[in-house]
Amino acid sequence: MGLTKQERIQLHNFNNLTKSLSFNMYDICYTRTKEEREAYLEYIDEQYNADRLSKILTNVSDIIGAHVLNVAKQDYVPQGASVTMLISEGPVETAPNASFEESPGPLPEHVLMHLDKSHITVHTYPEYHPDEGISTFRADIDVSTCGEISPLKALNFMIHSFDTDIMTMDYRVRGFTRDIEGHKLFIDHDISSIQNFIPDEVQDMYHMIDVNVYQENIFHTKCKLKKFDLDNYLFGYTKESLSQEEQEQITKRLTREMDEIYYAKNMDDKDE
Repeated sequence: MGLTKQERIQLHNFNNLTKSLSFNMYDICYTRTKEEREAYLEYIDEQYNADRLSKILTNVSDIIGAHVLNVAKQDYVPQGASVTMLISEGPVETAPNASFEESPGPLPEHVLMHLDKSHITVHTYPEYHPDEGISTFRADIDVSTCGEISPLKALNFMIHSFDTDIMTMDYRVRGFTRDIEGHKLFIDHDISSIQNFIPDEVQDMYHMIDVNVYQENIFHTKCKLKKFDLDNYLFGYTKESLSQEEQEQITKRLTREMDEIYYAKNMDDKDE
């Protein structure tokens, strides 16, 4: 069941619902040679090192009004990084009713909500095709909260923190809480789609697909960038240095890679 601001129900003790948001992004690049691949992976590894990822997660914590209790972070060799934050309840800076609004959340300069003890994690996965040509970077962020506030309020900021070609987002409400008469509540806010927490200007940039299981309070949205400019996928040079045939071949490889990630399946030539 969903609740609006006009239907606030008094709960019995603490709100025991767990709300989990998984945000997954991909950056894709065409690297012609081993040297280009190594340079790209070195660049992306530095761009999203453990220190910068820690700052992103701290901003996520600020948006939902949490205090950071502990940070564990690690840069890996040869590539990749992980950060885990334990967070606790922070001050409420605005009326709790706002947490029930199905709308995009703020950017980090606005602290709006609070949550109770929980955690935020991020892991990165640089990767490349064994035959050269395609390199990818993936980052996974998980925000898990207990209590009233939904981590979806931090989604807008996370989208703006990464330059991404493909995004997948999963949101799930687990467990139950009780009202003062003992009746179970398996969700405490209205939600029809994760898309409603993404600003219109961002939605206009992406193709989007929803796969939702409403009766289980499970919501899934995936996004693929609409506009394709080959220059955005070349590392260290521009398409003007390539022949028309080379541009077409590289474009085909890149769009196939993005389609395979977006639709979560390997494609044959007949599928293109």
